[in-house]
Amino acid sequence: MTTAANAFDENEDHRAIRAAVGAITDKFGGAYFAERAASHEPTTELWKALADSGFIGINLPEEYGGGGAGMTELALVCEETAAHGCPLLLLLVSSAISGELIAKYGSAEQKQRWLPAMASGETKVVFAITEPDAGSNTHQISTSAVADGDDYILNGTKYYISGVDEADALVVVTRTGVDETTGRGLLSLFVVPTDSPGLIKQRLPVAVSVPEKQFTLHFDDVRLPADALIGEVNEGFRQVFDGLNPERITGAAVCVGIGRYAVAKGAEYARNRAVWGQPIGAHQGVAHPLAKAKIEVDLAALATARAAWLYETGRSAGEASNIAKYAAAEAAINAVDTAIQTHGGNGLSVDFGLIPQWGLARLLRIAPVSREMILNYVAQHSLSLPRSY
Repeated sequence: MTTAANAFDENEDHRAIRAAVGAITDKFGGAYFAERAASHEPTTELWKALADSGFIGINLPEEYGGGGAGMTELALVCEETAAHGCPLLLLLVSSAISGELIAKYGSAEQKQRWLPAMASGETKVVFAITEPDAGSNTHQISTSAVADGDDYILNGTKYYISGVDEADALVVVTRTGVDETTGRGLLSLFVVPTDSPGLIKQRLPVAVSVPEKQFTLHFDDVRLPADALIGEVNEGFRQVFDGLNPERITGAAVCVGIGRYAVAKGAEYARNRAVWGQPIGAHQGVAHPLAKAKIEVDLAALATARAAWLYETGRSAGEASNIAKYAAAEAAINAVDTAIQTHGGNGLSVDFGLIPQWGLARLLRIAPVSREMILNYVAQHSLSLPRSY
């Protein structure tokens, strides 16, 4: 029975995960991440080290080589890697979204083909939903999958798809029909190998320095066998939203980790930097913003833990996942900005490595769902206000 004395006390297993992930990540650290971010090169060595210790597939089923744990444990991995200087965007995409979707809805053959290699870190499966003209409106997706005998033919364009160069496959959200009642598109999900004939990948340059590259994808009569379909045809909308809650939760966890890292760096600098005969942290103008950032990050961590718990216990997690993602992204941006300000001019120095942390936090304020869409969600679903879009 949970009591007031232990309700917020992590168990021994969770403390062990934090310690082990932190120790692995410390072998690489913030300088490693900053260097990879500047060159837009993947953090392959860290990914392998985490996979070798069972952390990349910690949430995947044991029968397929995973850890058999839940969203709470994956969120801990996301948070601790970020808190030790190496936030990993593809944990959100491959381990959380694609891993959860294949594990939950994939056929036995799909699970056997993809999950063991994902759990071992040998394979990444990324997620393709965003389109140039659809934005946040999933109903406007135009990439189509049309039945052709026993196959499907895919045509369309996806945009801002992360890590395609590191992945062996994509989970692609497509339109496979139209709901006659509402006129909205009916969606289906497919596993598409990244070397499929007709799949054209174009690098999408972005100004933010992160290790993961972004791509525009063109599907030009990509032929897929029927067994590439995940679950049932036209059931993709429900499946997508089952996958997006894990993305929001793990995105929040990454932001919490970024916030912790930034606050720690800012506080360390404030304790040691002396200009007028005492550490600058003695001045409230420096100390109070750091204290505020610490409070906001801790509150976001509580929201994230709650969302993960709701999801893995089968409860309704949509509202909690959105709130956690909102709170954590806001906290992370403020924490990094405060750390930069605390460092003064050094905050912009490559040697201090804070700008790449800010870049990813800023990205996560927009993706996987923008703060404005979260506010819309809470207004409509939590406050019963009229729909505004």
